[in-house]
Amino acid sequence: MREIETKYRVGDLEGLLLALKAAGVALGDPSRQDDQAYAPSGWDPSQGKVGFTFARLRTQDGRHVVTTKTPLANAMECVEHETAVADRGSMHGVLTALGHVPSVRIAKTRRTGTAGPIGVCVDDVEDAGVFLELELVVDDDRDGRAAQAELDAWARGLGVDLERTTDTYDALVRPTSA
Repeated sequence: MREIETKYRVGDLEGLLLALKAAGVALGDPSRQDDQAYAPSGWDPSQGKVGFTFARLRTQDGRHVVTTKTPLANAMECVEHETAVADRGSMHGVLTALGHVPSVRIAKTRRTGTAGPIGVCVDDVEDAGVFLELELVVDDDRDGRAAQAELDAWARGLGVDLERTTDTYDALVRPTSA
């Protein structure tokens, strides 16, 4: 499967929530996500993400899920594999034994909903702010950039203050060197 997404920094959370409701998006209750991101050994952010496989170990509501993401045309279009795991600590050991290095911890509160085939997430990310994330999960060969343009048009149609970013959460919370 491929995940194609767009992400936006939210300027007015209440305005966004009202616009999503008006668009027929019913958001679920907030849920806490604790994500540990992993990068391939030797990878440096200056290399970009395309062509590298990254991993994420997430705990949410007592469940642990490991996900790998391999960016294609850009960091927001990825081949994705995901499965539940029984033991977070053991999975951490597996990932590091396979050569992945813990890179950054991402903690956020997420509310999710849908707009037809579009997954809608409103995320309050510690040390980064509030974001709207739109995603499509596809198993076809559609053009990722064209799909991102369609997602962007949908977001712009909400009529709220949104600033699009091409950064993933790990890049947004990673400390920058001075």
